[in-house]
Amino acid sequence: MAGHGTEEHPHGADRLCEAGDRVYSRAVRRGRVPRTDAGPVPCLLELALLHPDPDDMDWLVPTSPQEVMTRLLRGVYDEVRDSQRRVGSAVAAVEWYAGLGRQLQASAAPSTEGTAIRVLDGLSRIQAAMDEATEACTTEVLTVQPGGIRREAELTEGLHRAVALRGRGVRMRDLYTHVARHGQGLLNYLELMGDAVEARTLDEVIDRLILFDRTVAFIPANADRTMALELRHPAVVEYLVTVFERLWRLAVPLTAALPDTGIEGISHREQSIAALLAEGHQDAVIAERLGISVRTCRAHIARLSETLGAVSRTQLGVRIAQVGLDGPPRTVDMPAVPVPDQESPSVR
Repeated sequence: MAGHGTEEHPHGADRLCEAGDRVYSRAVRRGRVPRTDAGPVPCLLELALLHPDPDDMDWLVPTSPQEVMTRLLRGVYDEVRDSQRRVGSAVAAVEWYAGLGRQLQASAAPSTEGTAIRVLDGLSRIQAAMDEATEACTTEVLTVQPGGIRREAELTEGLHRAVALRGRGVRMRDLYTHVARHGQGLLNYLELMGDAVEARTLDEVIDRLILFDRTVAFIPANADRTMALELRHPAVVEYLVTVFERLWRLAVPLTAALPDTGIEGISHREQSIAALLAEGHQDAVIAERLGISVRTCRAHIARLSETLGAVSRTQLGVRIAQVGLDGPPRTVDMPAVPVPDQESPSVR
């Protein structure tokens, strides 16, 4: 009986169902009701609003409304007291954790001041954080700019930062893919900035990276670059600086010609494509890594096939291995250039 009533009448005495309200009201007015009247509303017996008449078990008499009210108020009081106890526990917990946070801030070293990793959601927040880092920068900015030819709008976007940095004597070093060499916008930008900016190129670079004074770095946090991470943890920033410096040593100065492949009819870009084909990458992946369109990538593959005399993709792979194009492109042998403690940057 109890289970049946709970399933069909899931309520308390303070909010009776419509059928239960009718039967209980009738019992209060008349003093009692037949037991059969309570059959459809077992909740009245379960909540002790009706109970058997001692003089006649076929009838039910109501519990007085005053007693019901007392019972309800006692229940409400217990609920309020439990809620107050839970609120007190929550406040104590918050104060405890807040105290731990204050202790952590007090014990933090000056070099870790501020948030080690901050998520910047939205272009406006990213721009604001970049502007703040630019204003604080005093010596050097290092950037990696993936993709192909730099569009005029992309270069103009961060031009105000670069000009401000140049005005304070900040040095800048930028890494691009080889494809960027063919963009007039980049050449115009470098001419405008003069010796404040030094640029080099590689077949492939890592994703976008901007480092200010070797203390704060910015990297993308999603594919469409509407989110970014601001990194200030010394170990993370130092790791990114090391990655940049090693790529920089492998890169070719923008003012120097790309090294010859040593194979007649094969361009430097086609050599890069051949190496990636040998690794088993699809056209779209190769195009993205080299900063070119898929259409351009396929045109180069077609020329490779023609030059090497391959009539199928499988045969092209064999020919690439036979002529030694399955390794990384050769670069110009350059002596290691010592990097001063404070050197260059670029922000676009």
